[in-house]
Amino acid sequence: MSGHGHDHAAPVGREQRRRLALVLGITATVLLVEVVGGLLAHSLALLADAGHMLADVAGLSLALLAAVLAGRPATPQRTWGYRRAEVLAAAAQAAVLLAVGVVILVEAVRRLLDPPDVSSGLMLVFGAVGLLGNLLAIGVLAGSRTTNLNMRAAFLEVVNDALGSTAVLVAAAAVSAFGWLRADPVASLLIGALILPRTWRLLRETVDVLMEATPRDLDLESVRARLLRVDHVHDVHDLHATKVATDLPVLTAHVVVDDSCFSDAHLPALLDELQACLAQDYDVSHSTFQFEAAGHADHEHPTHA
Repeated sequence: MSGHGHDHAAPVGREQRRRLALVLGITATVLLVEVVGGLLAHSLALLADAGHMLADVAGLSLALLAAVLAGRPATPQRTWGYRRAEVLAAAAQAAVLLAVGVVILVEAVRRLLDPPDVSSGLMLVFGAVGLLGNLLAIGVLAGSRTTNLNMRAAFLEVVNDALGSTAVLVAAAAVSAFGWLRADPVASLLIGALILPRTWRLLRETVDVLMEATPRDLDLESVRARLLRVDHVHDVHDLHATKVATDLPVLTAHVVVDDSCFSDAHLPALLDELQACLAQDYDVSHSTFQFEAAGHADHEHPTHA
């Protein structure tokens, strides 16, 4: 006997898609402005921030596409719908950002050794425009940043962009006040340093979901011990937990119960109790249990545990 606790094809809201589309438009505009500014000012910091913006435009486009796909209903061919699309989009964003970060770091080191002339005035103007756009984008996404991994990735990108624009302004001020041309590649190094650690963590988290790893915040031994405390439960094996999407953890288990449960109509109440344990104690609302008599273990496949 098995059961599940909720509708696993819950649609992604229109509000998320609207926010992503608006931020995509803002980011694309800032990208064009910073490319022009970087070329006119000969500033690597501006071009580095524009490169980050370019990755963000691609990433936000993927995020918007994923949000649209995630809202499509489940079908017999795709029983989870397109919920995992947000994880794939976040992984793609992280991979692109890592590549951009490496390129920025390499070019910044080259410019540290041979710093070119830059126009601090143009850096200040275009850096300020970039920061204003970033702050607008942060305001748009702030209310949805914890909804799922896709929205978290998008929010992370615009926050990193804002930090990058701030670094551009600081570098421009240093060049203007002290004539320190190396401030431009130093700011670029800072932007690269902002990109790499955060995107690495994001990539690691998305890979965990794709590899069906146990959610980091779920202790399976604790879950097993909790289920074993339920009356009539003798053993729990084949206990598995993973995530279909960021906000959709799932758990399955084989539960050995009293033989009498199969004859006294107690299984439905036991199923409700086990699922309530998971939902209330571990925030896992989608669970599936297979009830077994004690002797059934003799027929299990040897790879089961």
